[in-house]
Amino acid sequence: MYLHEIGKRSPYFRAPIQWLALTVCFIHPGSTPVAAASSYDIEIKKSQRLLIVREGEEVRKVYRIALGRGGPGNKQRLGDRKTPVGTYRVIGFNDRSKFDFFIRLNYPNVKDAFYGLKSAVIARAEFDRIIGALRRNILPPQDTSLGGAIGIHGIGPETPEKLRIHENLNWTEGCIALKNEEIRELRPYIRIGTRVVIRE
Repeated sequence: MYLHEIGKRSPYFRAPIQWLALTVCFIHPGSTPVAAASSYDIEIKKSQRLLIVREGEEVRKVYRIALGRGGPGNKQRLGDRKTPVGTYRVIGFNDRSKFDFFIRLNYPNVKDAFYGLKSAVIARAEFDRIIGALRRNILPPQDTSLGGAIGIHGIGPETPEKLRIHENLNWTEGCIALKNEEIRELRPYIRIGTRVVIRE
């Protein structure tokens, strides 16, 4: 459902939707935040547990992944352990993560903030903070009831047991996980601004 259609169905949200549409145009997924975006896109297929590196229509890499243990569906709030669905951008890196290497995404995005406001998970002031951060291409607030710290990362210290769990189960709190050698192999394909599309 498009945002303008939501506005038509919900008169209460019509004015915010008109304002939000301008915001969406400003930070449209095709725009380039912070630095020149990579020529590669990342596609994540949750139901198939796959991460795909694309260059245009060409597939460059495919990885088997683990996801949030909260099951299918979109992330809606802190603690639901779901991996979000939508279009995100890479906004930072942490090479000292307990998960070996961490690629941070700009969750929550406009869609997450809108539905969070509509369902009263967040207040209007928090919505405005999130939208303001996204417009400035900086990390959105991570301290709201929508949660945060969503990204792509490794496993951390690998043991046979952890590798078995990784192969067979979705074990994260909402992130996308690869093996350590895979997250390092993925790194050259990603820079600040790389688009990450997460599909159910």
